[in-house]
Amino acid sequence: MKLFLTTALLAWCACEAHAGAIDGATLLEQIGTLASDEFEGRAPASNGETVTIEYLQQQFKKLGLEPGNPDGSYLQTVPLVGISSHPTLSYSGKDGQRIQLKFGDDYIAWTTRAEPQLEVADSELVFVGYGIQAPEYKWDDYKGADLKGKTLVMLINDPPVADPKRPRQLDPAVFGGNAITWYGRWNYKFDIAAKLGAAAVLIVHDTKAAGYPYEVVVNSWGRENFALHSKQPDPLMPALGGWLQHERASELFKAAGLDLHELQQQAASRGFKPVPLGIKLNLSTLNALRPIESHNVVARIAGSDPQLKNEVVVYSAHWDHFGVDDSLPGPRTQQIFHGAVDNASGVAGLLQIAQAYKALPTPPKRSILFLATTAQERGLLGAQYYARHPLYPLSKTVLNINIDGLNLWGRNREVGLSGMGKSTADELVIAAAAKQGRVVKPDSNAGSGSYYRGDQIEFARAGVPTIYLRNSSAKQLSYIAHQYHTINDVVQPNWNTAGALDDLHLLFQAGYQAAQAKDAPQWKPGAEFRR
Repeated sequence: MKLFLTTALLAWCACEAHAGAIDGATLLEQIGTLASDEFEGRAPASNGETVTIEYLQQQFKKLGLEPGNPDGSYLQTVPLVGISSHPTLSYSGKDGQRIQLKFGDDYIAWTTRAEPQLEVADSELVFVGYGIQAPEYKWDDYKGADLKGKTLVMLINDPPVADPKRPRQLDPAVFGGNAITWYGRWNYKFDIAAKLGAAAVLIVHDTKAAGYPYEVVVNSWGRENFALHSKQPDPLMPALGGWLQHERASELFKAAGLDLHELQQQAASRGFKPVPLGIKLNLSTLNALRPIESHNVVARIAGSDPQLKNEVVVYSAHWDHFGVDDSLPGPRTQQIFHGAVDNASGVAGLLQIAQAYKALPTPPKRSILFLATTAQERGLLGAQYYARHPLYPLSKTVLNINIDGLNLWGRNREVGLSGMGKSTADELVIAAAAKQGRVVKPDSNAGSGSYYRGDQIEFARAGVPTIYLRNSSAKQLSYIAHQYHTINDVVQPNWNTAGALDDLHLLFQAGYQAAQAKDAPQWKPGAEFRR
């Protein structure tokens, strides 16, 4: 035992010494390059992509990393399609009156299918509560109902189940209490509906429950949307998906002789059963299609153990942002979404961690893959494509560590771990943080559902445990309120990289230990993504 501890400690010390290759000045330089005017906001399928993927390939080559694609290149082609949907929606109430809703003001609908026209005609509307099947919570909103070809109406977020001991609070043992779980996310709701054969899904928007106003829905899905290009329909989406503005949803239920508020209360219990509305929906869309070819950038460090080198630890960070909006006033630089924090900082962090691994005298036992994904801002599409077309088997992928925005506002003693409690990968973070004199706590802003909104979720859905840090300091929250996803996300002269460097050292250490350990991280019992 004494020999084992000494060997482990020596390995840790050697690893820590070479983590010194992570450098704050170079980190800032790389962020500045990626967030410069020359990179034009790094939009997929633009000149910004061309410049970005060339820069990343040069950086990986400069560091001496192998091409990550087994075909000998640093690129994984990601075929996308741009879809601009122009839908029409109407329904007939029980009194026979036909009601036409206005796209944008009343509803949003779109498709991921690369078809010029889609139609859902005379489809029966069924209210399915929160639209959740969660065996670990003994929850099933569907109760075996046959929903093939029907249009499902459901509520956003998780059911608000009261704590039996504190009735004014939510039960933390059911859907995470105040936190948003995977079941509360819109992508889960579309996914389960598609699996049940539904023709379409309409989610009732609620600003308080969703955490964002209806305008965000319009801005996010009311224009050209991207999807993975495939000859087969997306298995995670019904033919048509969309949102209903809350007042219009209330009117729809009233036309069915029902009260939305009362049904919403009923839906917050395990005994809820689907409610046919007795209303037929007509929803169709004309689609303008645009083929798009984008790329993930991948580099690799081969493992040193003859057996374990076939297993992989994946570090990921998305390189894309929102490009240029020529309609904005002012000079060109004020029309560019530079995405300095989101996610030039994460990609620069990825390069710094790669540099630290290359500084090791011997590579870790397992291989390390560095994956810079495309189209994260368009629906996690680069990560989703990798999860569906992995360059290395997911059964041999032991851990994903995703970096989406670094802490550039100074040191934090607390480490916010998004998704804490789901897997034994937590222990890697706790051990690395302890060496820094830091304490790991669950993401304090778990109510925003951040764990389910980044590239790590695509790995988790594929069964791979993940690590994803979140900083919820006052300065970080101010950034989200004033710079996030705006043209104001630019390099700031008062940035303090000390916190970012702490986190990068921690992520390096956690990944290194995962790559060295005999046993790979495992999902904990009750985790929704457990294989």
